[in-house]
Amino acid sequence: MKFMLWSIINPVLEILLLSFVFYRILLFFQGTRAFQVLRGMTYLLIAFLLSQLLGFDTLNWLLEKFFAISILAFVIIFQQEIRQGLARLGQGQLFSIFLEESEVIAVIDEAIDACFSLSAKRTGCLMAIEREAKLKTISENGIQMDAIVSSQLIQTIFHHEAPIHDGGIILRGQRIVAAACLFPLSENQNLSKIIGTRHRAALGLTEQTDAVAVMVSEETGEISVACNGRFIPVTGKENMKTVLMDLVITRHKEHKG
Repeated sequence: MKFMLWSIINPVLEILLLSFVFYRILLFFQGTRAFQVLRGMTYLLIAFLLSQLLGFDTLNWLLEKFFAISILAFVIIFQQEIRQGLARLGQGQLFSIFLEESEVIAVIDEAIDACFSLSAKRTGCLMAIEREAKLKTISENGIQMDAIVSSQLIQTIFHHEAPIHDGGIILRGQRIVAAACLFPLSENQNLSKIIGTRHRAALGLTEQTDAVAVMVSEETGEISVACNGRFIPVTGKENMKTVLMDLVITRHKEHKG
């Protein structure tokens, strides 16, 4: 009796486990080119299961051969996305886990004030706000700092005559931990050729980590926010504050709770 019961439960558990693993894999690659391929492979997997149930031997044989080849092809073609995903998976802990919501809002306000002041003067700016993933590797390639985040300090760092104005700064909690940092450039081939280095750096950082990137264009004074490898439109101070609060404080609450 126990054997019969286990023979029924076993395949159900196996299906549930495989479904969960595949779902996590899809989430892992979400937002990358590999995600679209994985979604297509999901449809083929469903077709493969149906062909087995319906006894379509020829179709079943073709799909078996296809899956054997596609696994190797997937690894070769999407090695960049796999490397970036593994890098994100292996990184850090929580952004500002010990900060109160009011303290996080104060940091956001200072960053926004600095951005709009720099924008008015057509002064370029690039900053990264840590969330879960620690940006230690990136911060180590810059100038180490340990200063309270303030609008005046950010503007001073990015003044065109400042020796550390090139590169980006990293905000961890209430502090600026590094300046003049080199962010990884986006390798997205679909980006317009006219997009500048700061834009590519903002996207590149958010493709490889969960950080939020904020930048001001030196040419146009346009302010941009990037997250998860895409830009989020900003139309004013209040809108920018709403965007950053949603990205930073919402995530902060989820992990704090």
